[in-house]
Amino acid sequence: MRIKITIILLAISTFFIAQTKDDNAAELNCYNKWAAKFEDRGAEIVKDGVYDDVIVTNRQGAKATCNKGKAEVFKGKVIRFYILLNDGSYEEVKRTWYKKSNENVEVINGISSTMISVHNELINVMWPNKIKPKKAKPTAAPDPTDD
Repeated sequence: MRIKITIILLAISTFFIAQTKDDNAAELNCYNKWAAKFEDRGAEIVKDGVYDDVIVTNRQGAKATCNKGKAEVFKGKVIRFYILLNDGSYEEVKRTWYKKSNENVEVINGISSTMISVHNELINVMWPNKIKPKKAKPTAAPDPTDD
């Protein structure tokens, strides 16, 4: 009887440990890492122009890919964006968009609003060079001495 209870408890604890590992894996994709950095530090305003130093993220479920790319901003909105290919050329990102989610895409805190394809891809453009520098941390005072 003790062996059965031990086996059941071991199986349950293994299940919960596996669930914890899966949750951490989902949190540590490239999009979440970048989004946390933007959230922590904030970003400067992205002005109109063409930027060839962006990151284009594509997420489906817990999986994410982050690619270097180029984006055009006009009146504070993303007009078009491209992914950098390994031969140095750019390929425009074209999808069939869900409910025209690619229109009026604002850039807020260095990240575009999310665009959704009809295949449930979540796509954002990020401007890593717009992340604000780290804030200075306070200097700790020394401990008292016996002088």
